Amino acid sequence: MTKENSILIFDIGKTNKKAIVFDSKLEVIHEESTTFSELVDEDDFPCDDIHGITRWIKETAERLILDDKFNINSINFSGYGASFVHLDAELKLIPPIYNYLKPFSDKLKDKFFSAHSPMEKILVETAGPFLGSLNSGLLLYAIKETKPDLYKRIKYSLHLPQYLSFIFTGKVFSDITSIGCHTMLWNFPENQYHQWVREEGIDQKLAPIENNATTIDIEIQHKKIEVGIGIHDSSAALIPYTETEREPFALISTGTWCITLNPFNQHPLTKSELESASLCYIQHNGKQVKAAQLFAGHIHEEGAKKIATYFNTDHVFYKKIKLDENIFNSTNELKASLIIQKNASNFKESAFLSTEMTIFNDEIEAYHYLIAEIIQQQKFSSSLVINNTNIKKICVDGGFGKNELYMKLLAKAFPSYNVVAASVPQASSIGAAMVMGKTK
Repeated sequence: MTKENSILIFDIGKTNKKAIVFDSKLEVIHEESTTFSELVDEDDFPCDDIHGITRWIKETAERLILDDKFNINSINFSGYGASFVHLDAELKLIPPIYNYLKPFSDKLKDKFFSAHSPMEKILVETAGPFLGSLNSGLLLYAIKETKPDLYKRIKYSLHLPQYLSFIFTGKVFSDITSIGCHTMLWNFPENQYHQWVREEGIDQKLAPIENNATTIDIEIQHKKIEVGIGIHDSSAALIPYTETEREPFALISTGTWCITLNPFNQHPLTKSELESASLCYIQHNGKQVKAAQLFAGHIHEEGAKKIATYFNTDHVFYKKIKLDENIFNSTNELKASLIIQKNASNFKESAFLSTEMTIFNDEIEAYHYLIAEIIQQQKFSSSLVINNTNIKKICVDGGFGKNELYMKLLAKAFPSYNVVAASVPQASSIGAAMVMGKTK
């Protein structure tokens, strides 16, 4: 009996790298994940091990395609879109893949906006705040200005999801979901690359834009495989919900970044929203979606690590913790200050991460305060795109959707909304499958 066709999705996050095999009904039939230790670039700043990731993807694909338990005939990719991978004239990889947290100097910022101004107009047109290296277009600009020899070597700069596709196909493409996510490359009103991109000649380093549904037929291990061009993970995560939800909703896609996406918010970005890290994304269908981003997954990872180290407990201790509201009745001012509603317009720092663990009685209490601060920040962030719209439901996708403490405190933070954990597990991976036409 011939096995039914299945699809392999590589979901490459900043922290976790997953390989997931779905059957024809998009049910998970195999899942595995790995992590990679970071390397450092020539400036001694941490960066992803792009060679290691490339080897793992190739080896994993070949092994799973040869596995008799599956009949894989399609591969696609979802991944974080804020980083470029560079290729030379022979389409050879040029490491490193620079970290989107790499500092972007004030001197370079001033030089850019002296040449391309006014700043506020550019940010409105590119539908996102100034984020330095997290604006991947600016990271490419920084290479041009500070590493001219490297810049000359670059033939193509591919966003990570499209590089993952290139590993197998040898074809270079750009994708609108990666271009349209806080890159500062795209002029949203004009629906083309921004004028500064053309003036700097950076558009010449970018591959042709291709439709997300495009596939390339290749052969792996003597088997014909249909390969997609890759998609930005947060945009991918939205697809299963826009296809299945019957009432207006917002999606909080959680991972290293927690991105609140509201496809029912069509209001133009305001100056205050831009200053608060609110922005617009472009969906796979070319439509805009209002979004707000928060570095909450990173804060959680660092905070949990700090708690586990101090209290000498298992690094996943938090998975067993249940909500105890009595913990928040402390009169300790330091503790109370961690969850006071802040008025700051942008949450780049965590008070918890700079707090001494000596003020907490145990890891359970400390973790409650870590999550309480994250929720306080999440409420501020999500409200930017949820307020003044007709949604009544908030779906939480990703790791935090499985975190009981996060979910219960989030529901308390949004009492007039129906806050639910994702009804679609592995939404970004399923979205990457659906965009290829692999639908239920």
